[in-house]
This record gives sequence, C-alpha cells and structure tokens, in this order.
Amino acid sequence: MGTTIQITALDGNTFNAYRADPEASPKGAVVVVQEIFGVNGHIRSVVDGYAEKGYVAIAPALFDRVEKGVELGYDESGIDIGRKIAFEDVTMDQVMADVEAACDVASTAGKVGIVGYCWGGSICYVAAARLSDKISAASGYYGGQIMPHIEEEPKSPLMLHFGADDAGIPLENVRAIAERWPHIDVHIYEEAGHGFNCDARGSYEESSAALALERTLEQFAQHVDS
Repeated sequence: MGTTIQITALDGNTFNAYRADPEASPKGAVVVVQEIFGVNGHIRSVVDGYAEKGYVAIAPALFDRVEKGVELGYDESGIDIGRKIAFEDVTMDQVMADVEAACDVASTAGKVGIVGYCWGGSICYVAAARLSDKISAASGYYGGQIMPHIEEEPKSPLMLHFGADDAGIPLENVRAIAERWPHIDVHIYEEAGHGFNCDARGSYEESSAALALERTLEQFAQHVDS
C-alpha cells in the first residue's frame, strides 16, 4: 500500500519515510513514530492501518541520521543496537527536527496527529510539548523515557498507554506523570506488558491493543478529523 519518500529537515538532514495514503479523501494525517527497531515491517503495517482508517500516514526513519535503512529484530542484538542509536547516537533536538519535518509534509492532508510506540511513545510526549503548533493530538504507547522530560508541559491533547506488567516502566513513574499533568489521559492496561501493541512480539496482547487503538482513534476523530 505504501511508498518510501524522502523528507528534508530544517537543519538539512534528508531521511526516508514510509507513507501510505487512504483511498478516499483524507480525514487528516498521522505521523507514526517508530520503536527502537526502526521503520520495520510492523511499523509499516501500523502506517498502512491508519491509511485504511482514512488518514495520510507517515513514519519517518529517525535512525537515518546514523544509518540508512535500519530494521532490527526483536532479539537481544536488535535491542542493543536500537538502544545505542536511540539513546546515544541521536539527540532529542535532532529527532524533533525530523518529526517536525514529517509533520509539515503530512499537514498537506489537514490536521496532524502523532502516535508512537516504545521509544516513539516518549517522542510523542516531547512532541506534544515542543511541537504543539504542528500537532493537533498525540497518543504515546509505553514510553519509558518520559520522566527525564516530565517538566516539559504537553500542550497538544495527549493520551498515554502503559501496561501494568511492563517490567521496564514502574507504575510509580506512570502515576507521577499523571499527577504532574492531570490534563493528560493516562491509561493502564492490566493484562499488558511492554510492547503489547506489536503483533510481531511475544508480548502482544490483543485486547489491550484493540482498546488502545479505539481510544487513539477517538482522540484523533475529536482533534484531527476535518
């Protein structure tokens, strides 16, 4: 369904992005932010899914600043490589520049929502704070790096999704986020762990993924749809 396009950020970085378009006139746009595993088959399937729901959907390849075409597996090696790129090799300012550029491209379809998973869930939080002039709504899944940015106030409508059994994100951190910014919609899924939305991972939890998607689509219908 989708195609690979090239986008250039304001700082001159040119990177790939996977884009899918709906069959009918778009309701708006959704920027899909990757996990630490790159814009792989799963992320492309998420983009395709949002296109099927009526949105122009774009997943920027945020690791292209370091290495083009990164697609990692969900094994220990993939985790180690992805974490190094995400947490050591690119800066948050660089990531925000690329996300902003993707939002600008997507905005030709109307208002822009953003959704992200794992590392991308944290990116969604920061984007809701820093790019609120470009983003009409945000939905972040199990972002484990929100706490270092907790004093950045999300100004775009934001919802966050966490698994109660996520070994990497203490529930006390989830509660701290909710208490710091009560206007954020924070959802905890009792049967879910980390990565519960990804059907390519053993942690996939179908009912939680379906409910989180339903809530995200309601959020986008309210704030993004034209």
